[in-house]
Order: sequence, then C-alpha cells, then structure tokens
Amino acid sequence: MGNSAYYIAAGAAGIVALLFALVLVKRINSVQPGTEKMKEIADAIHEGAMAFLGRQYKVLIIFVIALAAVICLVGLATGSGNGSLEPATAAAFIIGAVCSVLAGNFGMRVATKANVRTANAARESGLNKALGVAFSGGSVMGMCVVGLGLLGLTVVIVLVNTALPDMDISTKTSIINGYALGASSVALFGRVGGGIYTKAADVGADLVGKVEVGIPEDDPRNPAVIADNVGDNVGDVAGMGSDLFESFAGSIIAAIALAAGTPALLGGESSIAGAGLIAPILVAAIGTVASVVGGLFVRTKEGRNPAKALNLGEVVSTVLAVAGIFAVCYFVLPKTFAAAGREAPFTNMGVFLACAAGLLAGFVIGKVTEYYTSADFKPVREIAKSCETGTATNVITGIATGMMSTAVPIIIIVAAILGAYNFAGLYGIAMAAVGMLCTTGMVVAVDAYGPISDNAGGIAEMSGLDKGVREITDRLDAVGNTTAAIGKGFAIGSAALTALALFAAFANAVDLKTIDILSPRVVAGLFIGGMLPFLFSSMTMQAVGRAAGSMIDEVRRQFRNIPGLMEGKAKPEYSKCVDISARAALREMIAPSLIAIIVPIAVGILPFLGKEALGGLLAGTLVTGFLLAVMMSNAGGAWDNAKKYIEEGNHGGKGSDAHAAAVNGDTVGDPFKDTSGPSINILIKLMTIIALVFAPLFM
Repeated sequence: MGNSAYYIAAGAAGIVALLFALVLVKRINSVQPGTEKMKEIADAIHEGAMAFLGRQYKVLIIFVIALAAVICLVGLATGSGNGSLEPATAAAFIIGAVCSVLAGNFGMRVATKANVRTANAARESGLNKALGVAFSGGSVMGMCVVGLGLLGLTVVIVLVNTALPDMDISTKTSIINGYALGASSVALFGRVGGGIYTKAADVGADLVGKVEVGIPEDDPRNPAVIADNVGDNVGDVAGMGSDLFESFAGSIIAAIALAAGTPALLGGESSIAGAGLIAPILVAAIGTVASVVGGLFVRTKEGRNPAKALNLGEVVSTVLAVAGIFAVCYFVLPKTFAAAGREAPFTNMGVFLACAAGLLAGFVIGKVTEYYTSADFKPVREIAKSCETGTATNVITGIATGMMSTAVPIIIIVAAILGAYNFAGLYGIAMAAVGMLCTTGMVVAVDAYGPISDNAGGIAEMSGLDKGVREITDRLDAVGNTTAAIGKGFAIGSAALTALALFAAFANAVDLKTIDILSPRVVAGLFIGGMLPFLFSSMTMQAVGRAAGSMIDEVRRQFRNIPGLMEGKAKPEYSKCVDISARAALREMIAPSLIAIIVPIAVGILPFLGKEALGGLLAGTLVTGFLLAVMMSNAGGAWDNAKKYIEEGNHGGKGSDAHAAAVNGDTVGDPFKDTSGPSINILIKLMTIIALVFAPLFM
C-alpha cells in the first residue's frame, strides 16, 4: 500500500463518517415530530438557532477574509523558502474555517430537528426509542466533526503535496498549520458567542421565572424559554462541536509538525509522506471508524439506565481504537527511530504506549469530572446540603469544590506527559493527544445528546404533554448533564496535551531550545500569559452579566405589562428575548476573541520581548488556563446538578429556601461551565497555533 493510499484511506474514513451521519438523519426523520403545538415550538427553536448562526457567520466571514489577507501579506513580506510564511497558508486557513463552520451548521440543524422527535418518541414509544433519537441527533454532530475534520485535512495535505512537490517538508507542514488556525478561530468565536447567548437566556429565565415568579423550568409563560432552548443548541451543540473539531485537527497537525522535525520518522521520503507524518492521521481515521461502530451499540431496554448504554458505546469505541492504534504503530512506523539529544532510539511500540497513555488520561479525567459533577457522589451532595444555610454557603462550597477538582486532572496530565515523553519524546506527547482525541466522534455524540434531551424536555413541558413524557426526558437529561460535564473535562484535558504539542512545534520552528525562567523577558511573558485566562474569563463573564441584565429587565417587563400572561391566557413575546441574546452574543464575542490573536503576535514582534517572551507567555497561559478551565467547568456543573438534586425532593425540594439558594448558585455557575470555562481551552490552543503559524515573524 503506497503512502498516498494511506491518505486516501484516511479521507475515506471521513467520508464513511459523513455517510453514517446521513443514515442517522434519515433515521431521525422517520420519527414523527408530534402534535401541532410541539411542531410550533420546535420550529421556533430551529429558526432562532439558525438565525443566530447566520448572523454569526456574517461576522466570521469578515474576520476570516481579514486574517487570510494578513497571512498573505506577512507571507509576501517574509519571502519564500525555509523559514518563511507561505501565502498558501491562507488557503489552508480558509479550508479549516469552512470545514468547522459546515460541521457546526449541519450538526446543529439536525439537533434542532431531533429534539421534538425525541419528545414525541418518548410520548409514543418510551425511553428506548427516545434515547435512540436523541443519541442519533448527537451522533450526527459527532460524525460531522470527525468526518469533515479528516476529509478537509486530507484534502489540504494532498493539495500541498501535489501542487508543491519540490518544497521542503518543514515549509509544507507550516502551510498545513493554517488548517488548524482556521478551525481554532471559528471555534473560539463559536464557543464565546454561543456561551454568551445561552447563558444570557438561561440566567434571565431562571432568576425571574423560578425565583421571582415561582413557575417551573421551561414553563411556556416564561418569555425567555425559547431563547433558553435555542441557547442549548448554539452553545452546547455547535459550540462544543467546534471546540472538539479544532482539538481533533490541532492534535493531528501538531504530531505532523513534530514528525517533520524528526528525520528518522520521515523514512527518507522527500515528500510529506513519511511514516511519522502518516501515523497521526491514520490513528484519527481508525478512531473515527471505531466511533461509528461504537454508536451502533448504544441502545437500552425500558426501565434501564440510559447511562449504561452510552458507556457501552464508549467502551466499544475505545477498545476498537486501541486495537487499530496498535496496528498503525506496528505496521506503519519504523521499529526504531532516533531523536536528537537521546542516545537510545525510540520504538514504534513506544508510540503505541504514548497513544494509549493519552486515551487512558482522557478516560480517567472523564471519571474524575463525573465524580465532582454528578449528584451520585459526595461533592455535589455537599453543595446541595450547603443550600440549607443560604446562597453564600452554596457559592463558597461550589467554588471550593471546583478548586479541589483541579488536583487530580493535573496529576493525570502530568503523568500522561511524562509517560508519553519517556515512550516517544515530543512526538509521543503529540501522539498522546491524538490518541486521546481519536474517538472524538463518540465523545461529541454523547455530549450533544445532552442538549437534545434537554430541549425535548422543554418541548414536552411547553406542549403540555403527559407528566410521564417529561419523566422520560428528565431521565435522559439527567444523564446528559453528566455527559456534558465529562465532555467539557475531556475537551480541557485534550486541550492541555494539544497545546503542549503545538508549543513544542513552535519552539522547533523558532529554534527555541530552552526557556530560561531567570531571563527577564521570559518572566515577563510568564506573567502576561498567566494573566490572560483571567482577563479573558472576566470579559466573557461580564458579557454574560450585561446580556443577562437586559434579559431580566425584558422578562420582568413582560410579566408586568402583558395582561393574562401569568394566568396562561396570553402568549409571551418570545422573539424579543431571542433578539436580546443574539445581539448581545454578537456584540460581546469580538473583544475576548481578538485577545488570542493580537497578544501573541504583539509579544513576539516587540523588540524588548520577542520569541523568548512569547515562549513564556504560552507556558503561563497553558498552566493557569488549564487550572482555571477545570475549576470553572467543574464548579458550574456541580452547582447545576446540586440544584437538580434538590428539585428531586431532597433538602426541601422545589420552592424551598434551599432550592432558591441552589438556583442562585446555578446562576453563578452558568457562565462558569458554559461560557468562560470551556472557552479557555480554545484560548490556549488558538494562542499557540497563532504563534506557530506566524513563527517566521519572530525569527
């Protein structure tokens, strides 16, 4: 099998995932959407979500064109040949951005069709059918992420190798880096914009509806309820999808970049077809096929726990992926390969162990996240108990839980880094990230299943369906809350490994052998980098606060001024709340997103800072960003499930003082877990890929 055939096989795996997504769409459409009232509500959610994406894309188009022009201009200014920024990088950048946009658009389009069908499946057939529809909807998002990610990257690699056959490998890989930059740029805008949208609506709906007025969640009388359900899709489906799309692509590209700097992994090839360059994309392709197969095992019986069905799918995917990774390492990579500065050579089995270390780290981080965010365990129940003494103790306990939850993930990541480096050097660290992310299709599917189930419950409530239907959707949603928290933990953990691998590639690109922490430039960079995640989080949380304030004012106005609204005799003005969230998200997402692009370039080109300071900046951002992201995501998830635990009848149940305190705590946690926390992991990767792409400027 020739080397070009390997790339064709990887692209074929992407096509298989996309074809499977089409099969799932057909399966979803075979389920009826239900009553006219259900269809009316679902249409409002779908139209609101797609309208926001359309408005967001208009901003993104301007940004993508502008940054592509900058890349071209810098490329022309740095000349051509080794150590230059090739203008062709702009084309790879655009392809990466377009693939990310298409994945988010198609995945969310289907998710907003699956929600009502999940509710109707619960109404007509019960739990098993509803689980199948919700998971199929999530799987479409997952398959689009990995399918378009693989296909787009394969196209870029083949085009570069075909159009520029005589160019040296390091320059070719620098062009391919543009694909990761496109994916990361779209991801940050999507995560920040979607996070602001969904939490502005959620906070407004909860504080006025639940606390002030005392109506249930998803009550159709609440003017913000449609905006809240729209937000679940733009934040948790499209946002999460774009997040893991860029992690998936970035990890592969980081491994390719590091392999390009290891002659022994190139197999003497003069083209971008060496064994070390092929292995990461083949591992990702095998993981994609494993995710497709694993998805077929997600099914359960009536009355059984849906979490077990989802876990089975993940286990099957992981086992198949491990077997496939072994085959790739054994048959594709050289049995031994030398690395600079090391006497004993590394082995292909060392690379396999590095990949396995990444997979294991992702699994353990997921379990730790589940422990700190699930109501089945002590931390969340302690937060729920603290609600008995008021909001203040709830907030204190939640923040303490989030801080405590950083310890084990850090130890796991450190162990994975040390193990992977010992097994296969810097290339091993990059392959550990690829290994962790190879089953991204399944991870996204399980994660996106959550907001679909949540929407299904909202539609059931607003449509006035039988309580038994809401009980089924609540069971699905309860599992979805935990899978969402696990998905965020997985995304943050993978971000740390991916960013570290990209950082190593950047250091190679600018010939930065060591970082001297006694150097004033490096210390300056460390402090600036350590500060950036906090500045970024402050900006995004304040954005949610401002948008939520406008939402609260509007919801209060409608309850005061619309006669008969509380009695259910009048219809709320849902569109006004949808518009508030959309306008706020589009306005507020720009400034935080630009930080990740402007600051690394500014630090790198300033004569009194330079590449050493930029190295310190990336290191500082990686350390504080990882810790802050874990703390915020886990604290937010724990607050959310503590509230739900009380709503199940514990500590006084709904309407009690403890419940009011829990709602307030959950409101604090909303921007923690759905806006700032998950956006930080994109921040650290985007800053690193910006540094890598623009490395010729800093030489």
